[in-house]
Amino acid sequence: MNPIVLPSRRLLVALISACTLASGLLTGCAGGPQVQTRPVMSERGTDKSTDLRIAESALDSGDTTLAISLFERTLKADPHSLPAELGLADAIYQTGDLARAGVLYSQVAAAAPDDPRAQLGLARVALRERHLDDAVARYRRLLQTHPDSAAVAEGLGAALDLQGHHGEAQAVYRAGLARHPEVQGLKTNLGLSLILDGHAREGANVLLDVAGLPDAPAQARENLALAYGLLGNGEAAKRILTADMPDASAEDNLRFYQDLRARLADPAAVTGTGTTPASASASASASASASASASASASASASASASASASANAHGAATLSSDIAHVERVPFPQSAPIGASE
Repeated sequence: MNPIVLPSRRLLVALISACTLASGLLTGCAGGPQVQTRPVMSERGTDKSTDLRIAESALDSGDTTLAISLFERTLKADPHSLPAELGLADAIYQTGDLARAGVLYSQVAAAAPDDPRAQLGLARVALRERHLDDAVARYRRLLQTHPDSAAVAEGLGAALDLQGHHGEAQAVYRAGLARHPEVQGLKTNLGLSLILDGHAREGANVLLDVAGLPDAPAQARENLALAYGLLGNGEAAKRILTADMPDASAEDNLRFYQDLRARLADPAAVTGTGTTPASASASASASASASASASASASASASASASASASANAHGAATLSSDIAHVERVPFPQSAPIGASE
């Protein structure tokens, strides 16, 4: 008997999308009651394992709508499927519904306390919600049990940066890079941390290793532009910015850089109102609204640095790779797989 060749996940997702489109065209063109359409998914029956595989593939490709639909379908058929619940939590997290994602991660963590993926999800939710002490504690526990995880190192460093603990954050990034020198997120975060710690030139040198790569993340270029702006090289900053944004937005960022550079040069000006342009990005973060309060009792120059960090956060001029909505789903090879009733 010849073996049956199963289609790949990508092909299955493409076939579902094509069938859905065809179903819609039939509905729109039907001239009488003889044409009856049903959702494509129901025609395939209730194969939970197939739904789950396609949902995972859809989420990996960025199709959160399809992923959520299939994960929810799987959970309806099997309410105890922890892989489906974890996948749904990841998909919901990427939509920005942090409260619901947190509930789902907590349910998985309660059922499978030794699996780190739900714990990582809870740490990311705490980071995005700015529950920084909770985020740091969760990431530290994960790092103790999974010291080889680049994702955990990125997250812990980001949380420390958001607290204003740039030196500690840089130590975490460097330790992670010693294990994973190829991980762009660690380099991007290290460069930004150095910039916010008052070492713009050193930060720029780190970011140059990333920003010029063909697959460099946009935040690496944005952070490099910030470094050049703080160094007074507005032309270089503008060339970088206009590759990813309209000229008007680039000019807005350049004005912000000038204002920020002036405030860093004059610590006494920190108590002034300053100007934060209106083009703030919802996904942006730098080292932190918490940084300003943490530095309140420090010297004038430290207060200036904290104010600069908070301003960069509000304006969207810099981004930590672990503080964005879309995150890569990271496997933990050392952990046992989540149990499932499939």
